[in-house]
Amino acid sequence: MDHIDHLDHLDKELVDELAQVARETVRDELREQGRKRRRTAALYAASGAVALYAGAAVALAVGLALAIVLPGWAAALVTAVLLGAVAALLREAGRPKGPRAPHPMAGATTPGDPRSGTGLPYPPMPTEPPATPGTDGGTPPRRV
Repeated sequence: MDHIDHLDHLDKELVDELAQVARETVRDELREQGRKRRRTAALYAASGAVALYAGAAVALAVGLALAIVLPGWAAALVTAVLLGAVAALLREAGRPKGPRAPHPMAGATTPGDPRSGTGLPYPPMPTEPPATPGTDGGTPPRRV
């Protein structure tokens, strides 16, 4: 019997050691993946910041070019309108195409409007509680 107890102890040690090795391996792998993702995120953030400055430089160049022919305030105004138009076009390009569900309050009307019943966003509250079967003098409820 002593021999079997000794083997159980070895099995438990082996399982514990394997679990520890598996945990360390997973931890190292997750750490490595985290490093790669952090680096990628930092590069995307830097790219966005540089693109923002590049856009500002282009806007300044357009304004300065227009300032040759127009007064400074008019050149700045034209540049702002152009940037607003580009922003609106980009926003429209980014919107999903196809049918969309209407906004819940888009068709809201005043109470009593015949187009939509009462016009309330919820059903009306009954004035009386519902009758319990068998208490209204009718047929008693069926028992199953």
